[in-house]
Amino acid sequence: MKSATSISRLPHLARLSHLPGLPCLLLGLLLACTACAQEMIQPEAVTYEVLEKRERAADHFTQGLFFDGERWLESSGLYGRSWLAEYTDPGRNPLRRKWLAPNRFAEGLAVLNDKIYLLTYRAGELQVYDRNTFNREQGFTYRGEGWGLTTDGQQLIMSDGSDRLSFRDPEDFSITRTIRVHGGGEQWSRLNELEFVHGLVWANIWQDPRIIAIDPASGLVKGVLNLDQLRRESLGPQADVDAVANGIAWDRARNGLWVTGKYWPALYLIRPRGMGF
Repeated sequence: MKSATSISRLPHLARLSHLPGLPCLLLGLLLACTACAQEMIQPEAVTYEVLEKRERAADHFTQGLFFDGERWLESSGLYGRSWLAEYTDPGRNPLRRKWLAPNRFAEGLAVLNDKIYLLTYRAGELQVYDRNTFNREQGFTYRGEGWGLTTDGQQLIMSDGSDRLSFRDPEDFSITRTIRVHGGGEQWSRLNELEFVHGLVWANIWQDPRIIAIDPASGLVKGVLNLDQLRRESLGPQADVDAVANGIAWDRARNGLWVTGKYWPALYLIRPRGMGF
């Protein structure tokens, strides 16, 4: 038990409030506690139904995927084998295909204002094409690696293999802001292909069958959808180690997501249960 003398020597709360830097310290502690609480929020486990399956050749090293209701755009990677293609039937030859230079490794793509924006892996080069003609128009440079790309209708949103997403101006590809993806007590690195749907950024994770739904304002992971069953159905038990889930495209008319993976012989149209669907 403390003595009356020792208790009297304790600073009064009123005195503490006048200590230099104390308000900032208390605010910092409050923000830290809030951040810790956010980190532990468990995202929703999102189930889904399969609406359709479309067969295709199993040689696509899928990096980016887009669907406008009639046609798919897809980018396929690897050095010396990278291309950008457009097709109406995944099981047939593309309507057109643009091969990249042998020293360019195609990554994610996005379509905004009749332009196709295509990332490259380690060249630090964003390639821009006319959506209607496939003619290459211009390009921008960036630092670091390019992985996934999507758009919220105003800005481009890019992943670089880390746990961060960068929001970029489509006019010059400059960074306007970044967010760290967090939540559920996990480290969400290796963010890959992206798609913006119903106000959320959906992201593949390299070497992981899960897709996560991210709040673009805070970076908090709101939902997790697991494609492992589709991967096993599509590839069987002897799948190539590189045959990872990758590729998300929103089918606006049918309110679903076309999903696939590297070397997967099929595209699947799925409808998540929840998350705005």
